Amino acid sequence: MTIHVVSAGETAASIAERYGVSPRRLAEDNSVPEALDAPAGEAGSGLAVGQTLVVRFPRQVHAVTAGETLASIAERYGTTVRQLWRNNWELGGGDALAVGQDLVISYFEERLGTALSNGYAYPFIPRRLLAAELPYLTTLAPFTYGITAEGGLLPLADDGLLEAARARGTLPVMHLSTLTEEGNFDTARATRVLTDYEVQGRLAAEVLQTVLRKDYAGLDVDFEYLPGQLAEAYAAFLSRLRQLLEPQGRFLWAALAPKTSPMQRGLLYEGHSYGAVAAAADGVLLMTYEWGYTAGPPMAVAPLPSVRAVLDYAVTEIPAEKIFLGVPNYGYDWPLPFVQGVTRAQSISNQRAIELAREHRIAIQYDRQAQSPFFHYTDAGGAVHEVWFEDARSLEAKLRLIAEYGFRGVGFWNVMRPFSQTWLVLDSLYDIE
Repeated sequence: MTIHVVSAGETAASIAERYGVSPRRLAEDNSVPEALDAPAGEAGSGLAVGQTLVVRFPRQVHAVTAGETLASIAERYGTTVRQLWRNNWELGGGDALAVGQDLVISYFEERLGTALSNGYAYPFIPRRLLAAELPYLTTLAPFTYGITAEGGLLPLADDGLLEAARARGTLPVMHLSTLTEEGNFDTARATRVLTDYEVQGRLAAEVLQTVLRKDYAGLDVDFEYLPGQLAEAYAAFLSRLRQLLEPQGRFLWAALAPKTSPMQRGLLYEGHSYGAVAAAADGVLLMTYEWGYTAGPPMAVAPLPSVRAVLDYAVTEIPAEKIFLGVPNYGYDWPLPFVQGVTRAQSISNQRAIELAREHRIAIQYDRQAQSPFFHYTDAGGAVHEVWFEDARSLEAKLRLIAEYGFRGVGFWNVMRPFSQTWLVLDSLYDIE
């Protein structure tokens, strides 16, 4: 894999020629519009100056013949249908083939190792997008089962997600949080569950019943905004869940706020004891994102120095092999000037960020310290905007941390928005479990 940063005047065709790869495949892999000969930075171009393109170099290619299927081709080359999907983004996780179509069987790549990949999705995710992403995911966690005021489970219409996941070899994971009917994390509901042993028992029993009835591979728990006095009770609740799940062959994961010290202040952090939660669970997701957020000032969503500070503390409390690195799959668009308490950034996809730069013919810049792309543009009403997002460079910098620290894998928040480079970089760096 090579990550190419587009310069003014370059075209998709000229870049493909430079690396000796197919222009069509380069464009499809990177979701570049079909204006392959329009120079970057000019009107009508499919490229923005400063955007990244992931270039992969095929080692072995197969031309489809009449009567062949993905299964028969995979068998012929000793690979899997899931790997064929990962090698050929344009398949979109589908099985439609055309005679003469070129399929990449393998690439010239030396991977860093093996990693487990988890993604979060709401039930309303577009099915075509979900189908394309599932081959890159070991597990899928539909978001989310909340908790009622009485301590029961709020239902989740996730049957479609479970069916799609299993059809593509991805394991579904139940996600439990303190989200209310209004979609907010609720400290009061968490408090009731964690302090009333009878209510907690009913919830735990209902969770286990749901896991078994829907055949989830495990449970992922995300209780946020817990006061410090509930830290011990939260870890004990997780232990109780694990004792129920383990005899059934199911695992337990838990999400952790991005702390840099054990005594970090703030409602987001105080109820999460890294050591206690890690001891109670089979795995933990570090939510290493949202430094740049809707109500905050413009900045990178996951600046690398901030991420590293969390990781450096985490490994002092948690075995590295239990840790999943949280990686954002989105960006933010802030109108300027920023006014604390007034300005609200819009959450956008990484792909939309590139489109904005292209539409306004603005060059994308890259912050070397934060390891994150950004740019400014002026909208039709004359307002200036600042955009921070993720591209192949920033994703590679984060994903390499998995091998560097010896982590178990990655958790993407979330997979609701299309960005093919997320998956191309992941598959280039790791053998996905």
